[in-house]
Amino acid sequence: MENNFQMVAKTLFGFEPLLAKELRNLGAIDVKEGVRSVSFIGDKGFMYKANLSLRTAIKVLKPIHSFKVFSEDDLYNEIKKIAWEKYLDPTESLAIDATVHSERFTHSKYIALKSKDAIVDRFREQSGQRPDIDLDFPTLRINIHIEKEFCTVSLDSSGQSLHKRGYKAATNIAPINEVLAAGMLLHSGWDGQCDFMDPMCGSGTILIEAAMIACNIPPNLNKKEFGFERWKDWDEDLFEKIEESVLKKVREFHFTIKGYDKAPSAVHKAKDNIENANLSEFITVEHEDFFKTEKQTERHLHMVFNPPYGERLTIDMPEFYKAIGDTLKQNYPDTDAWFITSNLEAIKHVGLRPSRKIKLFNGSLESRLLKYEIYPGSKKAKKQDN
Repeated sequence: MENNFQMVAKTLFGFEPLLAKELRNLGAIDVKEGVRSVSFIGDKGFMYKANLSLRTAIKVLKPIHSFKVFSEDDLYNEIKKIAWEKYLDPTESLAIDATVHSERFTHSKYIALKSKDAIVDRFREQSGQRPDIDLDFPTLRINIHIEKEFCTVSLDSSGQSLHKRGYKAATNIAPINEVLAAGMLLHSGWDGQCDFMDPMCGSGTILIEAAMIACNIPPNLNKKEFGFERWKDWDEDLFEKIEESVLKKVREFHFTIKGYDKAPSAVHKAKDNIENANLSEFITVEHEDFFKTEKQTERHLHMVFNPPYGERLTIDMPEFYKAIGDTLKQNYPDTDAWFITSNLEAIKHVGLRPSRKIKLFNGSLESRLLKYEIYPGSKKAKKQDN
């Protein structure tokens, strides 16, 4: 227990309960939801496991110092006091990300610059040398978070954002973020216990995340490097043990995962990405226009997709969303269909009443994740059966 420390996992708006549940399932202690974040306690091995296994986390941060800050001088002095030589050699490199929610401090880039000056000055005064700045592949990535007058300094254990899973070689015009895709799937209740479809699959992100959930495959298994691999206390043997233990929990999948896209280029990209993720045995992708298809089996179908919003892909919105509703209603009985859209006006044209609406953000776009239940027969018959 004495080797435990506090960590904070960052996530997207609306995913906090999903991330908290993931952390509890992994064995985290003292899990507390925040805004776009969840704090928890664990040891170094758990930090490795969290980075490998969390589907809805963007970063896993390790706070090392916090203080009240009322001026730029306070910030500089407090950051300069930290014993950075414990974490970094003067010949190595660093990068600083800053997030600011404060009336006193409004410019995150300036906060990052001031913090960098404090760290570099400490090294220069102590050794006559200073670490370099490397924004892409630093030895140490540091996170500065200011909330009103409270500043938290953390080490970023993830390195590049965890949405960069490592399997995506190619994307289409409007790719969906991997963490957003995984969160949508978890919100939809997808657990791999029936057939799955993404009828507008683009470069295949939702299909890949669905297969990893179905088989309980750690989402970041293909990631080339985590931030903690460059830390002074990096323990490769421990990491390999953790990796082995999470791989033992991979399970079999006895249903189908299918994707359609009407663009041949998207189908090729999806197949490439699926192959990169080593999931070709679980997923099939076909060149089809969803509006000309129908359900292939009698079994229950779980559908999750990201239709065009008209933001980056030009379409006739009312007609397009009406066609989604008509195709579901006429051709896909016994289906739970979920899709995300930021075009809140277009929802009215679907012609079906959603049974759930969840507010999410796709990048900066306020969106809704909608659930449509398409019954095997009529609703009346369904109620009588119950």
